[in-house]
Amino acid sequence: MNLGISFAPLVPSYVVWAAFAVAALISIALLLARSRGAPLRALALALMVLALANPSLTREDREPIPSVAAVIVDKSPSQSFGDRAQQTEAARATLVERLKRIPGLEVRVAEAGAADGETDGTKLFAALSSTLADVPPDRVAGAVLITDGRVHDVPADASTLGFSAPLHALITGHKDEIDRRVVLTQTPRFGIVGQSQTVGFRVEDQGAKIGAVEVTVRRDGEVLSKRVVTVHTDIKFNVPIPHAGPNIVEIEASPLEGELTPVNNRAVVSIDGVRDKLRVLLVSGEPHAGERTWRNLLKSDASVDLVHFTILRPPEKQDGTPINELSLIAFPTRELFQQKIGEFQLIIFDRYARQGVLPLIYFDNIAKYVREDHALTLPDAIRKMTALPAQRMGLARRGVIKQGMWADIDIFDPAQLRAPATFEQPKQLAQGMSYVLVNGVPVIADGEMTQALPGKVLRGPGFERK
Repeated sequence: MNLGISFAPLVPSYVVWAAFAVAALISIALLLARSRGAPLRALALALMVLALANPSLTREDREPIPSVAAVIVDKSPSQSFGDRAQQTEAARATLVERLKRIPGLEVRVAEAGAADGETDGTKLFAALSSTLADVPPDRVAGAVLITDGRVHDVPADASTLGFSAPLHALITGHKDEIDRRVVLTQTPRFGIVGQSQTVGFRVEDQGAKIGAVEVTVRRDGEVLSKRVVTVHTDIKFNVPIPHAGPNIVEIEASPLEGELTPVNNRAVVSIDGVRDKLRVLLVSGEPHAGERTWRNLLKSDASVDLVHFTILRPPEKQDGTPINELSLIAFPTRELFQQKIGEFQLIIFDRYARQGVLPLIYFDNIAKYVREDHALTLPDAIRKMTALPAQRMGLARRGVIKQGMWADIDIFDPAQLRAPATFEQPKQLAQGMSYVLVNGVPVIADGEMTQALPGKVLRGPGFERK
């Protein structure tokens, strides 16, 4: 408890100060003249001025606000090498226990850098900023990072941290560790089909003597070149882009004897091949206002070569009109989906509902076009059917294979994947599916139905129970 005096003047402040000055002059004059009763008169004047100031006695009850210390724990995959994980947990437990002994100190612990398939690199400083976002700079006592030293968001200027408290790092590992890494220095995202793109890399040996190393460059699994390069030297090479879609370039360095892990000896870059002029086939299943939007959008780009067909009279429509009296062009199914399908880089089915125009054999051609011409890679196709829709619809713990997620898993052979169903016999299982698990329970095992029904209704974040 703290006692004090506060003033709430009854008149403006300048009047109080003027009265104080006049009272002081009169008191001094009375004292110098040795006038009778001068001390009492001076006291009376002081009380009059004090009354104008309107003093009051105050009492304050204060509670100290604790300072905050942040402990950021690196959970990146590189922390699992050797005994780094054990060192991290031991350092974390000891540090937190000792910090909590300090009176008036709040300890906040946050983990960062865990691989989630979305975040690129170990971003400990982003986690630090998030942890201390609600703490004023004056309350920050300091921060400690427990990491292996591989941090990808270190600020260029310490002033951008937002506080001036000490920042420490506890580095896991051992001083005599050696490791080889392939570092990408130039990673183009796109390349024109039929031309080459330049990729740059550098091989780094940490804790080892500088020497030479053999590097193998592959594209889509095919070996492009093998060369011997000098460690810590920037290397650039040209990679031909033979097809549209992702071209996966892999750079692998030979292992270093006694290195910490061979995982860092490989680096991968994906270059999307694009056509100089994109040939697009647009098939509209019926006339509608939206097809004009499609056509205007595609024709607005000079680099797009558009072929557009609209199905005006589906085969099931029987009105008795002789074929030779129809002023319609027959839909060139064989020419488009067998002879020239490989000439198109993009095929769009707009409001097409399998009206019997295309026989099933042509759908097989489309599937072959997607697989062999790399119109859509298998990883991209799987992501578009699993992780992407789960993320967009807000389905928690769905869409990826990861510890703690629901086990919705298909095990299949891409080379054997077929859909034998026909219009005459539609109830046929797809071929190539060996196992299908729903919520961790097999519903197909060894290609046969198990009759299990483990599915349940999935509700997104917008669902409200009534």
